[in-house]
Amino acid sequence: MMELTIEIKIRYDEVDKMGYVYHGNYAKFFHLSRTELLRTVGLCDKSLEEHDILLPVIEMNIRYLKPVFYDDIIKVSTRLLKTSFTKMFFEHNVYNANNELINKGTSTLALVDLDSRKPIRMPEFIKMKLTASPSPES
Repeated sequence: MMELTIEIKIRYDEVDKMGYVYHGNYAKFFHLSRTELLRTVGLCDKSLEEHDILLPVIEMNIRYLKPVFYDDIIKVSTRLLKTSFTKMFFEHNVYNANNELINKGTSTLALVDLDSRKPIRMPEFIKMKLTASPSPES
């Protein structure tokens, strides 16, 4: 399946009073990496909305292994694990500058109709983009 790694430099507004990256920011990092992964096959949010499709996160799990601090550079690797009729399942791994795994997680996105806000079956054009595209260079 597809995989992409992005680099993020930790900004001052992303750390808490203890100096650690605030735990909620990892969901944002996962989102950034997942969005860029889907963009590589032409599935950006805007193009999906033009087809009346939304991709809300319906489940997320995060495991914090080591802290990250202001000005650190992290690598966020996201891989599409599998798809079902109505969902996409992703795995996320975050590494520090020493290439140590510092955080990992999963997220599940549902395909939802823009107007009704109800789940829909994955359209054929999305299936084709997800299966026909080789993994981009990380």
